[in-house]
Order: sequence, then C-alpha cells, then structure tokens
Amino acid sequence: MSPKILPPWKEFLEELDSQLGGPLELHCIGGFAVVAAYSLPRSTNDLDYFSLEPSNCAAYLEKVAGQGSGLARKHKIYVQRAAVASLPECYDERLSELFAGHFKNLRLWILDPYDLVLSKLSRNADRDREDVKHIVQLCSLETRVLRYRYTSELRPILIGDVRQHDQTLEFWIEAYFQSAS
Repeated sequence: MSPKILPPWKEFLEELDSQLGGPLELHCIGGFAVVAAYSLPRSTNDLDYFSLEPSNCAAYLEKVAGQGSGLARKHKIYVQRAAVASLPECYDERLSELFAGHFKNLRLWILDPYDLVLSKLSRNADRDREDVKHIVQLCSLETRVLRYRYTSELRPILIGDVRQHDQTLEFWIEAYFQSAS
C-alpha cells in the first residue's frame, strides 16, 4: 500500500517524525485510515490510533502531536488515541504499512478493509456509513468474509446490545454489498 501523503498530513507527519527520538508505530483507524489508505475524498482533522508501540510513548505523543500541541496549532490537525474502538481479535495480523519507508522513526499501520469496516460498526454514524460504502466499492469486499470476521472475531467480544450490531451489519450488507457480493 503506497498512496501519496497529501497536505497537510505530509508536513505534519514529517515534522512529527523529526521530533521522535526513536521508533514509534501507530495502528491507525477512523477517518484518517479511510482517507489516507483508501482514498476517500474528504478531509479529516485527526489521526485516530488504537494502539502504539512502544506503549510508554503515549504521553509524549499527546504532548508533541495531540490536540492543542504546537504541531496541532501549526497544521490544524492532530493525533489522538481512540478511547473506544471495537476491532476484530486478529486485526493486528492483517495490518498494512502506510507510507512505508517514508519516515525515519514513524511507522503507520492501517487496518485491512474488512477490519476497518467492522471497526465502524459500533458507532454507525452517517460518516461511518459513507466510509463503509466507499471501502466496499473500492475494494470489492465479499459478504462471506465480512460475516465470518464479524461472527468469529468481533461478535464474541462486543460489549452492549449484540443484536443491534447484528442488525447494523445486515443493513450494511443489504445497502452496500449488493453489487460487491
């Protein structure tokens, strides 16, 4: 996966990379992942991440690139840890590096398209549905793979009304997968 880094993210991420004292890996989710990796034509002002390595760098990352930081004020975008996210159990085995080799210290990892779709299931906001539709069309996702990941890797660990998630998944399949099945 080697999409082009678009402004203002290019400048922001290059400046962040130059301020890191060593390697830092982020597992990116949310709108940034869809925009940067899957070419969704909309902007986003934050890079949500689910996990980072080394994990003891969270406070430093927040200070340097979080909301209200100097980088954030300069570029009007920021990095933030996603407080709540529902991801399939084995998502980390399917990550792809975004902008591989571009940075000295920073490595950004993106969920595969099925996992990214499933990560948006719990919130199911209008923007999430637009993201799902875009990913399904761009990547020609298959319903059988999505259902398998949902039932075997996500549904067993969901918190809350599982029936609501089941219904949302079925709605998405009916609405977005008709030509992609």
